[in-house]
Amino acid sequence: MKYFKSISLVYFFILLFIHGCLLNSNKEERKLENKKTEFEITKTDEEWKKILTPEQFHVLRKKGTEPAFTGKYYNNKKKGLYVCAGCGNELFHSDAKFDSGTGWPSFWMPVSENSVKTQSDYSYSMIRVEVLCGKCGGHLGHVFEDGPQPTGLRYCINSIALNFEEGKENPSKDTP
Repeated sequence: MKYFKSISLVYFFILLFIHGCLLNSNKEERKLENKKTEFEITKTDEEWKKILTPEQFHVLRKKGTEPAFTGKYYNNKKKGLYVCAGCGNELFHSDAKFDSGTGWPSFWMPVSENSVKTQSDYSYSMIRVEVLCGKCGGHLGHVFEDGPQPTGLRYCINSIALNFEEGKENPSKDTP
């Protein structure tokens, strides 16, 4: 019995070591990726607190996440435009929204390549790609490579980070 406990302990430490190596791999590359990105709109935390609700501040400025299936837009089927709740930047057209079953609004494409920015996110011992507002740098959510074609992307976005402008049509209807 002692033999099996010893082997289990050895396997545990090997897995722990491998996990640590994975988190530390490409450390120099991560330093480059996580350089401070400049945004058009910059405010102090105190300034953001004056214009955002406490929940919006937690998600947009402190990189929080709202619970799944609780946001007001995850099941929204109306036509219109989703904008950043912090600065009004145009982010996603409803034409690009789809039901991913995750409980958060999901989109396969932003309004433009400048609408959002992405950066590596290594929080909670996971490797993900964070989605930020391209104008104010607010945390919107994450993007994954399991979305529908033509992009294959799923921008999984917190409802609390969005405002919705109903009826604003996508001017480029020829976009897939």
